[in-house]
Amino acid sequence: MARPVLAFSIATLLPVPFLVTGAFHGGIWVLFAIITLTFATYFLDHLFDFALRPNTTTSTVHFALILSNALAILHFFLLATAVWTLSSNGGLTGAEKAGVFLSFGLYFGQISNSNAHELIHRPDHLGFNLGKWVFISLLFGHHTTAHRLIHHRFVGSVHDPNSAQLGESFYRFLPRAWFGSFQAGFEIDREMLRRSGKSQFAHPYISYILGAFGFLFVAAMIGGFGGCIALLALAFYAQVQLMLSDYVQHYGLSRAMHENGKLEPLAAHHSWNAPHWYSSLMMLHAPRHSDHHENPAKPFPSLSLPQPQTAPTLPRSMPIMALLALFPQYWRRKMDPLVTHWQDVAKTVNPSTSIGKLPAS
Repeated sequence: MARPVLAFSIATLLPVPFLVTGAFHGGIWVLFAIITLTFATYFLDHLFDFALRPNTTTSTVHFALILSNALAILHFFLLATAVWTLSSNGGLTGAEKAGVFLSFGLYFGQISNSNAHELIHRPDHLGFNLGKWVFISLLFGHHTTAHRLIHHRFVGSVHDPNSAQLGESFYRFLPRAWFGSFQAGFEIDREMLRRSGKSQFAHPYISYILGAFGFLFVAAMIGGFGGCIALLALAFYAQVQLMLSDYVQHYGLSRAMHENGKLEPLAAHHSWNAPHWYSSLMMLHAPRHSDHHENPAKPFPSLSLPQPQTAPTLPRSMPIMALLALFPQYWRRKMDPLVTHWQDVAKTVNPSTSIGKLPAS
């Protein structure tokens, strides 16, 4: 295996033995799983100043795709395990089940989501469908359409529900982004089918919705009504973490609208980035967000961090900033002055840019 991919493999797979053992046996294994996904990540991020260089070699890209496919397949096993434990494993105490929910939910939110995001940008049919079905299993299939066709095209404008405005709390952003992206994705898929002359029965939302009910049925087979509740709770937890990621990575940043109605070209300063090495490995370099938006098809080992003077850098790692976003007063105190700074920087690049307020349609 290429050495860079080995680093990603360790970061994404290290929690798995603790998760599985904790799900079946409880005890200290549950605690180890939580620590691996929280405190250990924080300390490793700050203990070393380290970052992988972008790697575009054929072998690295090949092994990265294998890792992504393997993580997607592993996700379905872990999801079934979590549903069974939370609904059927009477050998665990209530506190142990709470720990299982927390640890598996963190894994799905930080690693499964990041990997599915990577896969839906892949050109190969297998990888794309694995990513799509990971999102469907988390009852979030519409993100497959909305992220690629709405968010990437319209990020930083009112046409993108997943771009958070300056001063907007996460609690206002969450319902607006969820329902807005669902509707926008549905409409763009319908329009694409209409233009291509294909039947609306080929609408991707049919698989998103029926697939979600299918996973709920499987959850019921595993654990009855409790299995459905477990899947709904885990899916909601994972979805909130994905929405937190969108909120943090684009908060307050916008693109100028030209007189002809077109948005200014996407640039590095339209996304927040995080250089913290371990959480970045764990999330398959998703915090290297500027490069991803400028080059959506780039495999995760090839993504690079922009120079600090050219793109916004988060003051803490992605997981820490996501936690801070749950406390709007402290979030705004930390982030609003940084947004103002980048507003000034952006105006030197494009005098018509207004970062604090999204351009109207």
